[in-house]
Amino acid sequence: MFNDVEAPQPPKVFSTPLEIAANLRMLQESHDPLIITFHERSQRFQSYVVAVDRDSNSFALDEMIPRDGERYLESGEPFRIEGFHDGVRIAWECNQPMTIDASGDTRCYRGALPSEVTYHQRRNAFRAALKLTQLVDVAFDGEKLKGQGAIKGKLLDISATGCKLRFEGDIEERLQLGQVYEKFSAAAPLGLSHVMVELRHLHFEERLNATFAGVRFHNLNGQMQRKIESFVYQLQREARRFDKDDY
Repeated sequence: MFNDVEAPQPPKVFSTPLEIAANLRMLQESHDPLIITFHERSQRFQSYVVAVDRDSNSFALDEMIPRDGERYLESGEPFRIEGFHDGVRIAWECNQPMTIDASGDTRCYRGALPSEVTYHQRRNAFRAALKLTQLVDVAFDGEKLKGQGAIKGKLLDISATGCKLRFEGDIEERLQLGQVYEKFSAAAPLGLSHVMVELRHLHFEERLNATFAGVRFHNLNGQMQRKIESFVYQLQREARRFDKDDY
């Protein structure tokens, strides 16, 4: 029953200005963070869609974080943009030059709408939620972490490819979207240590005074992969048993 729901969906490619503008506007309205990568460079940058104009077939991006990516944009280097909205990956190439607009209150980059956008529903791995009474302790550590000391939180759900985490307070300043962290750990019964993860989502919820993060496992060895898959399978079996008990 899980496989049917979680079956991988093939990516769609939108090529009409109407479809493209609708996808970019969705990212804008939800304030979904974007990851920008320049073709010849390994560093990643974060931005947001801040404007979409169908009349002029143009859009604008917020100032990049870190800002040194701006010089690559100024020199006309092509780059790729990738965002996630409710589990859907939305990505496109920027091969046309963008102009820097510093006329308003905030700095932004303006350019033509892309010629096509890839839309990919990526829920191809069963994601198991943990009960509130059995949340697993997790921690980020390592040289790439900003500030002093490890960041400790809780594991909320997990799949074979990644997991969702919760941290008390606002820790957005200490983490960078798109960064690969080499020292992620999770306590028993999962039992992971020194696992590399890529930070894909980061959001502070003021109402709850909590930061939610989504990470993707990076370069897992066979032993760690089997350990995660076994843990997910165990949670999946418990979820099925719980569903049966409800009837």
